[in-house]
Amino acid sequence: MSKKNPFPINKEVILQLREEFGINSLAYCTIRQIVQLVNSLQEMFEVKFIRTEMGVPGLDAPDLGVNAEMDALKRGVSSVYPPIEGVKALKQELSRFAKLFLDINIDPAGCIPTVGSMQSSFITFMVANRRDPEKDTTLFIDPGFPVHKRQVVLQGMKYESFDIYNYRGEKLRDKLESYLKEGHISTFLYSNPNNPAWICFTDKELRIIGELANKYDVIVMEDLAYFGMDFRENYGVPGEPPYQPTVAKYTDNYVLLFSSSKIFSYAGQRIGSLLISDKLFSRPFDGLAKVFNSGRFGIAILQDALYSTTAGAPHSPQYGFAALLKAVNDGRFDFVSYVSEYGERAVIMKKLFVENGFKLVYEKDEERDVADGFYFTVCYPGMTGEELLSELIRYGISAITLDTTGSSRTEGLRICVSHTGKDRMNELEERLKLFARSRG
Repeated sequence: MSKKNPFPINKEVILQLREEFGINSLAYCTIRQIVQLVNSLQEMFEVKFIRTEMGVPGLDAPDLGVNAEMDALKRGVSSVYPPIEGVKALKQELSRFAKLFLDINIDPAGCIPTVGSMQSSFITFMVANRRDPEKDTTLFIDPGFPVHKRQVVLQGMKYESFDIYNYRGEKLRDKLESYLKEGHISTFLYSNPNNPAWICFTDKELRIIGELANKYDVIVMEDLAYFGMDFRENYGVPGEPPYQPTVAKYTDNYVLLFSSSKIFSYAGQRIGSLLISDKLFSRPFDGLAKVFNSGRFGIAILQDALYSTTAGAPHSPQYGFAALLKAVNDGRFDFVSYVSEYGERAVIMKKLFVENGFKLVYEKDEERDVADGFYFTVCYPGMTGEELLSELIRYGISAITLDTTGSSRTEGLRICVSHTGKDRMNELEERLKLFARSRG
């Protein structure tokens, strides 16, 4: 077997590596374990895999942010603790961004820089799930990012979840209410656009979520990590419709989780933010007063949850993030055009998978086809997701199964487009054809 053309890779070689890395099941192993396995296979056979398992940026960070951060370092911010509430310039630009691209008003006080969107969710769980002793459970609208559930478990909290696949549109109302009427749900969490399915909630669905949040006093955690990346619409013109859809139009019980990682490829700096509604930020809760130094939601987030975890977000990345947001807010940088490359790759990759016998799993937002973007989901007739991934790895293609995301579609895989440039589409096509031929 030539090292330059090793496909299909011998199953025994892969099984031996899996045993070495403690991978008992490809369906439930971590993304990091897939990465370790594929890295070893690449080194062993001196070949580059088509890497679709990691949801990491595949574009260079804009110079605007990098230069602003370098300037801040030269000014000496590295020797000074950042203010716990965040750098003023960043808070102001986050507030402007909310108005210009979401068409909502959020005071800069409620725009709080965090160590990435992951910290945003962690500290929100910490506070929101302690505000009422009778409301102690998070409801995840799946599929979703598995680590969010780990955050809840690590804090000794409870969660429930369901796959939205069969509950789009008006069906969502009854499904949500079946949990809410029990009286124990404190928070909802979902991503929009969705990781891993790339579904996008319709305005009807967001209205339903908001109305039920009001009715049952639930805090909605809306993960906007892929802000504006539903390329069926252009959400990138400041102050002009259409605006990024959000539950914030229908309730004040919201916390938006916002990130610089994907829309600005600023992932390495671990800078994101919380955007908390003005009403919720100042709202007092008796349950919080028993745990935190303040019973007010926003103060508990800032002075207890954020302070006790990281004492604020890193100083210099806040200036880089602020510069990028200011350029976007001023209309000098079109972030949607910047990330539209992902949508263009998705169009090609979906076509190649479908032409070789694959089917899309999550393919509709009610009546509309799902957008082309950062992720999509595929299956192959007659195979489980674990079986499919086991075989695709033999042909130099990596992915993750949907099993770990809370999806009921155990036949599916998540495909991320970010690390497959257009220059590698021919390789992807060749490997998919090899796989398809092997299936007869």
